Amino acid sequence: MECRIAGGFVSKNSTRMAAIYNPTGSSLLAELLSDEFSVTVSDSPQALCPEEGDLVMIIIDMTDNTESSLEVCQHLKRDDRFEDLPIVIYCAANRRLDAMDYFDAGADDIIEASISKQDLLARLNKSVFHTIANRQLKSRLKQANEMAFSAMSDTSDLGVNIQFLVHCHECSNLDELAMLLFRTLSHYQLSCSLQLRSAFETKNSEENGLPKDLESRLLWELKDGGRYVDFGRRCVMNYGEVSLLVKNMPEDEKRFGSIKDNVFALLQGADARVKSIDSSRMLEMERDVMKGMSIKMQDVMEQVDNRYQEVMRRCADLVEDMAVRVDEAILFLDLTESQEETFSSIMQMGVTSISELFNEGIKIDESFRKLIEYLNNTLNSDGPASVEEMRSVLNKL
Repeated sequence: MECRIAGGFVSKNSTRMAAIYNPTGSSLLAELLSDEFSVTVSDSPQALCPEEGDLVMIIIDMTDNTESSLEVCQHLKRDDRFEDLPIVIYCAANRRLDAMDYFDAGADDIIEASISKQDLLARLNKSVFHTIANRQLKSRLKQANEMAFSAMSDTSDLGVNIQFLVHCHECSNLDELAMLLFRTLSHYQLSCSLQLRSAFETKNSEENGLPKDLESRLLWELKDGGRYVDFGRRCVMNYGEVSLLVKNMPEDEKRFGSIKDNVFALLQGADARVKSIDSSRMLEMERDVMKGMSIKMQDVMEQVDNRYQEVMRRCADLVEDMAVRVDEAILFLDLTESQEETFSSIMQMGVTSISELFNEGIKIDESFRKLIEYLNNTLNSDGPASVEEMRSVLNKL
């Protein structure tokens, strides 16, 4: 079925459309193609693009005129609408065209009118299939490039995250940890507010080091709101004692999800370091408490030791004084020699026993002093004890 539309005719026997340009506005070629293509014929290159349908080819029909089709081909290739479409030159059998010039102008094929209908359709379909294959190849190449760039980006992100996890264990306080996290986040080109909550303090930070009241309040209120709280291009991420407000999340959904995953991994590492810093500070406090207790214990033990030594000296003096008085009293008791020897022997045995007890007290006092010295050396040493020192302590206990 044929009908005239806008200076040309249209055959609607196929969903694939072929546009024919002929300066005369008509073409016998349309009838040959009507079995496989829906054909439009136009006398103007600007009118070749149909309002409806899938245009798959442009044919420049030069069989009825001597006008040069080279400029028309160049003009069509410069038109963005026809950039990816195959352009076929259809010319009279006795007309010789420079294939190199037409190839350079963007033509896909030059077909002479003497060719059979079967061969004509075969060559036209081949041009269409080549174009479809090129489009698919370009699409796959684009996808491959996107996948390659995505893989490179993911690898770069992974490297940055690994470096953060390596160096965060060198941070001894929340300020150093916040600075390291902001330096890492700069790789993702994110504008953020950070809140670190430890057992000793809550640290609010911006990239410039100065906290903002509104952001700090928002992070505190949303810290229990789940891992992700999205609102617009902003996102609050929470993990443990770390909350991060990202103010400029990307609009690209794939990059949006990638940043969420990577930044969340950073928060997990930061939270572990916050807990480690808390543990270190708790150990320092416990050590300070133990040092204070050691000093107090030393004072008490020294007082006990002094009192103990004083008591022992007084006991020795009293025993010695008692022995002297007994010896003096024996002279006036009118005792026999045997009685005096017995009495003196008893007194001497008592003095000897008390002396032995005094010597045992001296040994106890020496052990007491060693214990005090050991506690002082252990609790007042600078820095953590080595493995060998700890083993030595256990062996002595």
